[in-house]
Amino acid sequence: MKKKVSNPVASSALPEASTLNGHAEAAPTPPLPAIVAEAFVRLSLRQRARMLGRLLASVGPLALAVVGGGAFAKYVAQARWPEIPVSIEDAARATSGQVYELVRYVQQSNPQLFGHLLDILARDAATITALGASVAALTINRLASRGVESRGAGGSYEPKPG
Repeated sequence: MKKKVSNPVASSALPEASTLNGHAEAAPTPPLPAIVAEAFVRLSLRQRARMLGRLLASVGPLALAVVGGGAFAKYVAQARWPEIPVSIEDAARATSGQVYELVRYVQQSNPQLFGHLLDILARDAATITALGASVAALTINRLASRGVESRGAGGSYEPKPG
């Protein structure tokens, strides 16, 4: 009997707007792992390889051996490099589910990398096109949370550096 494997990306598809007391309510922003995994399949193979290289470089050797069902174990020797060279063939074989797990692991193990990942994605025009409104919403949420963190006791806004 085959075990049914659920696709974390499919189950976290972009929700539609709902209504509350007759007023339209904006749909919540999907989590970063779902957005990146969804965008991953829309990128060219070269862009996929570059994105994977950056993501894989941000995890340690143990995570490379385990995350994504061990799909990235072959890169353990390059762990801790600033960017791991990923072949076009490996980028083509990587699934959105594996990328979802990788981004989720990175987000949980290194929350500061969340902002860095958004910055990297925001600089790539093709990625922005693939991500569309989702990355814009995440960026706006990130900027808004910076503003909330920066407010003094008097409620004045003091921009948080970089």
